[in-house]
Amino acid sequence: MNRRDFILSGSKAAMGLALASSPLISVGKNRSSLSILFTNDWHSRIEPFPMDEGRYQGLGGASKRAALIERIRQENKHVLLLDSGDIFQGTPYFNFFGGKLEFELMSQMKYDAATLGNHDFDNGIDGLVRQMPFASFPFLNCNYGFEGTKLDGKVLPYKVFKKGGTRVGVLGVGIELTGLVSKKLFGNVQYKDPIQHANDVADHLKNKLKCDLVICLSHLGFEYKTDKVSDITFAKQSANIDLILGGHTHTFIERPIEVINKRSKVVNILQTGWAGINLGKIDYEADSYFEDQKAQNCMVKIS
Repeated sequence: MNRRDFILSGSKAAMGLALASSPLISVGKNRSSLSILFTNDWHSRIEPFPMDEGRYQGLGGASKRAALIERIRQENKHVLLLDSGDIFQGTPYFNFFGGKLEFELMSQMKYDAATLGNHDFDNGIDGLVRQMPFASFPFLNCNYGFEGTKLDGKVLPYKVFKKGGTRVGVLGVGIELTGLVSKKLFGNVQYKDPIQHANDVADHLKNKLKCDLVICLSHLGFEYKTDKVSDITFAKQSANIDLILGGHTHTFIERPIEVINKRSKVVNILQTGWAGINLGKIDYEADSYFEDQKAQNCMVKIS
């Protein structure tokens, strides 16, 4: 079976999944409903977990995810598909293909953007750059300095998407690589303050480019017992970011965590766990209002 047939195989009819509508903000008049789909830390889990009586047996798999995404796209005209990093590492597929297969599959699923996780450097900068031509989507990060490396010019700080009448700004932030990744693998990539740089970019997106919704793809991790920057501390000190789609800590969040930012506005944080077990889904409905609407179930189990 070739890669295209592999990813397009899988039963759409057998899913039987209830997709809860989760309105969060007003998208205003003359704007269409928008569905945000998202993954994180799928760690080269191409096939479902084996039927070995393990905790996740039968769950996940790129083929079933692709079928579910396609079904949602048939039901929703405006869809944005995003990933929060750690695409690489975890199964022999990565060891054999070096990340090429993961990027090809995500391209076939028509991902719109992804950020970089620490494990995406596991084959070094050269290994990451070598696979980038197989990704049809941009990589976003605003707090890594890539100057003087082969990644310079290959990663964007943000991208704006137009979905119906809605302008969506998406930016990315990454965790400090020192202590997580060997220096020889990430080389001269410089870690910069994610809060400062994300706030600068979010201000540009919201106030200069007039985005209705600003999303941050974060690979900082959800929460720590130390003073290490996490999505929680990041959200509290943020401004102009509406939604944080997290990664790194493999946290299963079934309903958005609401945090009040430094301007007394609500920021929602979500994460789907890991290994492609779940597909995150959150809907922004026309004529709903941020102050009055609460998000409900936002994770769809891929089984």
